[in-house]
Amino acid sequence: MAASLPENLTKEQYVYLAKLVEQAERYEERVKFMEKLINLLSVAYKNVIGSLRATWRIVSSIEQKEEGRMNNEHVVLVKNYKSKVEAELSTVCAGILGILDSHLIPSTLSGESKVFNLKMKGDYHRYLVEFKVGDERKYAAKDMMLAYKAAQILWKLFNFDIALVDLALTHPIRLGLALNFSVFYYEILNSSEKACDMAKQ
Repeated sequence: MAASLPENLTKEQYVYLAKLVEQAERYEERVKFMEKLINLLSVAYKNVIGSLRATWRIVSSIEQKEEGRMNNEHVVLVKNYKSKVEAELSTVCAGILGILDSHLIPSTLSGESKVFNLKMKGDYHRYLVEFKVGDERKYAAKDMMLAYKAAQILWKLFNFDIALVDLALTHPIRLGLALNFSVFYYEILNSSEKACDMAKQ
């Protein structure tokens, strides 16, 4: 009987095991270890971006209050700080989007992982849309739409291939994709009807 590895290994242990199984020419196992690393990377970025997004929302709320009070001196300070937070948000999003585009999406083999990576790409473009303006907002929204649609199409193909259509309806990646795509329609495009349709699919 084969021994199984514990699920709660450190990043360094997953990297080591990925290198080990590659040298042993056990490529399917390497893919599994690399997917664990991708999950760790995803969680790390999600924590960083979540904190920055919360900061941006708080600062934006304070900005509105100061504008309402006509306190121009404070408004200038808040706007400057908000610009700093937006620059940090842009840097974090650009970092993970670069990793997704140049490494993760092209090299992912399993359909489920590719859907996850495309959904993540759409999510980080959505985070940019939340605070960008003008053409930058328009381009981020377009890229977000393309990533979510690609993930949605791939999900359907993936599930027809493995004949798990009934189970696919409750899969966490599918549910996350549907939720985030519907949030995009509701909050970004102001299309509540399309958002509801997307959430029901």
